[in-house]
Amino acid sequence: MIAISDVQKASIRSHYQLGTVFYRLLWGPHIHHGLWQGNESAYDAQCHLTDTLADMARISGQDSIVDIGCGMGGSAIRLAKLRGCDVTGVTLSPVQRRWATAAARIKGVGGRTRFLAADAESVDFDAEKFDVLWSVECTEHLFDKPRFFERSASWIRPGGRLAICVWFEGSDPTVTGHRAQCEEVCQRFVCPSLATREDYAGWITESGLRVTHNVDWTDRVTRTWEICKRRVQRTGVRHLAKVLDREQVDFIDGFDALLGAYRSGAMEYGAIVAEKPLN
Repeated sequence: MIAISDVQKASIRSHYQLGTVFYRLLWGPHIHHGLWQGNESAYDAQCHLTDTLADMARISGQDSIVDIGCGMGGSAIRLAKLRGCDVTGVTLSPVQRRWATAAARIKGVGGRTRFLAADAESVDFDAEKFDVLWSVECTEHLFDKPRFFERSASWIRPGGRLAICVWFEGSDPTVTGHRAQCEEVCQRFVCPSLATREDYAGWITESGLRVTHNVDWTDRVTRTWEICKRRVQRTGVRHLAKVLDREQVDFIDGFDALLGAYRSGAMEYGAIVAEKPLN
């Protein structure tokens, strides 16, 4: 695992507090990668990622879901609206919590969603409270990933599922510049560490869950950052970032670093789904 010990939670919170406007401008309501099938729009590709992960996890209207790292509520709202789920979202940012709450009401799912501003590494829920633990592109920001999976597995009911999408450290350490590329991404995107697909599968298994899907989507999501680069150039959002916060400039300037890491194999992107055995 590659770690950067001096990244603090305050920096991560600040990034999302100030960065919400940039995420909304560059990505739209779903602040995660798109999963492309062809030449569809970025928004459709983002929805396809959410829907594909939900299908893999067999999510239905009877499910109660906790969305760790819910951002502005894009996935939570879509799951509630299209599948009839009850969703509790957790974000480190109070700004994002307020945004998600307002968006859910506008979309007509305020009664089936609720959003908390809390730290995923300290928030606690009753044992066996949820059918599904959902997390898309959040675990990169956790300092103690093994402990998170150990804790959160207890929130899942027997027969329930875990469904995550992750920026992985590449599995081939011989890739030229592997470590330097991952460390630059961690620095620019306020990630304490990246870990391999094997690391994640091991932690999830050790938590008592059984991995059912472990898929590599790198080639199907890389276009996300090509599109974001074009949007930065077209909108001039980098100039706004320079006025508001230097860290946001580092984030925007990091798009090339992430693209390069995907293309070289230093990083991968994928999804893992696991089940909790029945008692």
